[in-house]
Amino acid sequence: MAFDVGETLIDETRLWARWADRLDVPALTFMGVLGGVAALGRSHRDAFQIIRPGIDVEAEMVAWAADEPNSLRNNFDADDLYPDVRPAFADLRDLGVQVIIAGNQPVQAGAALAAMDLGADAMLISDEIGIHKPDPAFFAKVCEVAGAQPHQVMYVGDRVDNDVRPAAAAGLISVLIRRGPWGYLQASWPDASQADFVVDDLFDVVQITRNLIDERR
Repeated sequence: MAFDVGETLIDETRLWARWADRLDVPALTFMGVLGGVAALGRSHRDAFQIIRPGIDVEAEMVAWAADEPNSLRNNFDADDLYPDVRPAFADLRDLGVQVIIAGNQPVQAGAALAAMDLGADAMLISDEIGIHKPDPAFFAKVCEVAGAQPHQVMYVGDRVDNDVRPAAAAGLISVLIRRGPWGYLQASWPDASQADFVVDDLFDVVQITRNLIDERR
């Protein structure tokens, strides 16, 4: 069982609100633009260019770190964890299911997640391993770490383009979670039908897992 990070495990609301403050626009404005690019299937990076044309996001992050060395800035901590994560992970461990965290994240996200002590069996952070979704190699790496064949691995994520389609193409069981702007918007895409399951929270994932275990007995 493998889980994406942003808007699957982590509620990114505070992160985007901090970016809005940094760019000196109302939070609603920034999040509205973010939702707009999500609806169009565009990268979240496009929201920055719409708000501030020509912005160098990497340079802005460096400047932000210099201005606020002790703030979270564009990072997250345990307060941003969705409330169903810990109990769902505990339930999955009780079922004897291996739990892997695997997402497109910067290196510092790995340390932040490790500090939360979620009890995951393994963690794959894209910037650490040098492979990013939707590259098929990312999902092959998930299966390698799990020590399982693709059809034995379930991948849970909030995006059709980065999670459902490539996971399904790689032969994994794909689960779309409807939360966060991409999760809700992309659940209406035709390609969302490629998901083996569509859920509203991680407790649904636990129940699906129980059912699959019972079917195989």
